[in-house]
Formats: sequence, C-alpha cells, structure tokens
Amino acid sequence: MKRYSAFAIAREALRNHTGWERAWASPEPRKKYQAIIIGAGGHGLATAYYLGKNHGIRDVAILEKGWLGGGNTGRNTTIIRSNYLQDPSAAIYEKARSLYETISQDLNYNVMFSPRGVMMLAQTQHEVRGYERTAHANALQGVTTEFISPARVKELVPIINLDGPRYPVLGALWQARAGTARHDAVAWGYARACSDMGMHVIQKCEVTGIRQEGGRVTGVDTTRGAIDCDKLGIVVAGHSGDVARMAGFRLPIESVPLQALVSEPIKPCMDVVVMANTVHGYMSQSDKGEMVIGGGTDGHNNYTQRGSFHHIEETVRALIETFPMVSRLKMLRQWGGIVDVTGDRSPILSKTPVENIYINCGWGTGGFKAIPGSGWGFAELMAKDHAPLCEAFGLERFREGRFIDESVAAGVAH
Repeated sequence: MKRYSAFAIAREALRNHTGWERAWASPEPRKKYQAIIIGAGGHGLATAYYLGKNHGIRDVAILEKGWLGGGNTGRNTTIIRSNYLQDPSAAIYEKARSLYETISQDLNYNVMFSPRGVMMLAQTQHEVRGYERTAHANALQGVTTEFISPARVKELVPIINLDGPRYPVLGALWQARAGTARHDAVAWGYARACSDMGMHVIQKCEVTGIRQEGGRVTGVDTTRGAIDCDKLGIVVAGHSGDVARMAGFRLPIESVPLQALVSEPIKPCMDVVVMANTVHGYMSQSDKGEMVIGGGTDGHNNYTQRGSFHHIEETVRALIETFPMVSRLKMLRQWGGIVDVTGDRSPILSKTPVENIYINCGWGTGGFKAIPGSGWGFAELMAKDHAPLCEAFGLERFREGRFIDESVAAGVAH
C-alpha cells in the first residue's frame, strides 16, 4: 500500500489524481480465519490492528453488518480525555490518550488529533470536592490534570458566564493534553492499516448465529455464509446483548440512545472542550466552526438512533445558562447512537463462559476516547488470555461485587 505524504499529494496533483488506491480492500469472506472480530467500529478495528501489530495474528476477519464506522464511531462528539478517578479506568484511558498523540504517524493517516484541552466545570461545592479528589488521584496515577480557579476558566473560555443564576462556575478540572480527533478518520485509518496487513474487512455481513462445540467456539453464521474461526471477539457496542445471546450467555448491560447536535458554523470563539455535569451538557467547536453540543442518555431503553426531542431541549436550555451566546444559534443537525451501559459505568473486556469467545462492551458514553487503549488491551486478551489493562474489567466483577464505580466521571455523556 502506498504511503500518504506531501510528495504523494504533489505527484498525484500532477497526474490528475489518477494513481490513488482504495484505502482498504473489499474481499469475499474465506471459509475460516484464525480470529474473527464482530463489529467494524473503532474498537473492533483497533483490536484487529493491534492483534496484527503487537501479536503477529494477521489471519483476521472484521465483520460489519452495515458499513465501516457507521455505528457509534461515526455518531459521537470526538472528546478524548483520561481524567478518571479509579486506577484501572485511568490506566486504560491514559493509554488511549497517549496512543492518540502518535496515531496519525503510526497509521500513516491523519486523524486530526487536537490536544486542545478538556475542562469539567465544578458548579456546586460537592463537585469542587469531587474534582479536587480526582486531581489528587490523577497525580498518583501519573495522569496530568489540575483543578483551576474561575478566573483561569474565564481566561481559557472568554465566552463563558461564570455567574449563572442557578449554578455559578466555582472552578474546573483541567486536562491540558486532552482534546478531540476526527471520529471517521480513526476508523478509516485503522481499516486501512488492517487491510494493508492482509486482514479482511467485510462489510454488509451480518452475524446471525454463533456455532460452538463442547463449550468452545467453532465459527459464525452470517448473511454471506458460514465462517469458521479459532477465536471470536464481540465488539458491537449497543447490540452486545443481542450477540451474546446468540452464544448462550447474558450480559449485565442495558442499551440506551445518546444524542448530540451541532449548530450552524460561526467564527472561532472557543478552542477548548467544556463539560458541565451539573447542568448536564458539554460543548466544543469543530474545525468547521460548528458548536458541537451533547448531553446525557435518554431515560428509557431502546435501539433507536434518533433520541428524543425533549432531551435536546433540556441540554440546550442548560447550556444557555453557562453560554448565553448559544441562544442565538440555529441547530444544523442532530443525531443519536446506541450505547451499552453497565451498572458501575465501566466497560467489560473479558473472556466469556464460551471458550475462545471474548467480549468488549459497556463503554457507555465514553467509548470514542478509549479506542486505541481498548484495542491494545483487548488484542492482548484475545492473543494471550490475559492482559493487564483488561484484568479489572472482567465479567466476574459483577458476581463478586468488585465494581469500578465511575458514575461521577461518566455522569455526563462525553
């Protein structure tokens, strides 16, 4: 596969761009692979990539019932941060954040990573204490964060209103090396790299059944025929429960819609990401000038990708208190995704009751930021049956009551 570079762009410009190759191949499925990954979103593609790069397992098929990156990977608001309270969470999210910093070079694909900084506003005394505690925990974990004053918040975000009528800004948890990336580009970059290693990215291939023999996986049935495998990874976000049932086990998750919206584009006015748990909303500005706005999950379980209007209304009304200028903007578009949420708001990266079936799910509203770290750890789990990054996130923790409570860190959709 040809490398992308400034010289390649210049060369193709001179020959009318006739020499570009397809970014990834579109092969027919074979009868058997060493490993199959169900789900060609960011987490599934990252898992396949690190299986090949770190563990030499390249006989891999990534099966996608729709189109590549058409699920939550293409339906999020692109925020990347690692300022989590619990040690296992901070470890995997910081691994992901650090990988994001060099991912464009590693994949030879520009994912537009922008370490613009993320702040989480403290608008009650309870939040002040909570974020100060998180800052101390992050210091012990080696994650660089700090609790900043209202004056520093105003300096970083001049358009903010510090003296809200209900919830004044009392400070913020600030992570300067956090930021955003282009969600589609992350999926495309991983897909291109996987294809270059000889892996098969197979779209329009829905898994309809999982075959097993003697408690061990033997393959999957799909809309494009039966495919055998030695190992199977399930990485399908909001549909994890459905696919797990095909294998004969249940998951402690629930699926709910998460929606967001963008405004019409305006001139640059905010170059950081701002999250506000108390008013339950967050906002950043895209490279095109749109204000990217999101809030929490809907209050009822379902599989729609559109969400409910009243939730948009609540989110925008809350943000207007903190950013009065957004009241004059028109909404450009709205979308929704299906997220899978666990009781402790932490993911599941685990072996399952069926031998050689592995599950990666439960990221809830924080999946995009974790993609490289999730793929790194889950690939090691599939290759070796053990991975330090995944050890605390096993299914057995729910039976043992060993929860990783991140309900505060994940209390607002991000």
